[in-house]
Amino acid sequence: MPCYRCGARQTDPVRGASPWQRGVRDESQVLICPDCQRLRDLDLDSCSTCRSTALICRLGEVECRSCGAVWMARSADGLTGAVAPPPPGLSAEVEAALNRVLGRA
Repeated sequence: MPCYRCGARQTDPVRGASPWQRGVRDESQVLICPDCQRLRDLDLDSCSTCRSTALICRLGEVECRSCGAVWMARSADGLTGAVAPPPPGLSAEVEAALNRVLGRA
């Protein structure tokens, strides 16, 4: 999954904690690269209870990691838990990565 702001893709992880952060934007889980984390206005969703942006989204629910509030996510088509299509070119990248790992020409 690329950074939602700049489109940068994660590279192979190194040992330890990842410098990338998760966030929720428009009630969908997003990743934020280290460069974009330095920006002031990330335009992330915030908790209506405590105003924290430390949110996670899973299985159609959004949960605040600060206060524990949970609510159902609403998608643009009115269905809860709808899955967004993969970004353009992702299937080609996955195929190329599998070919490298499996030693295919």
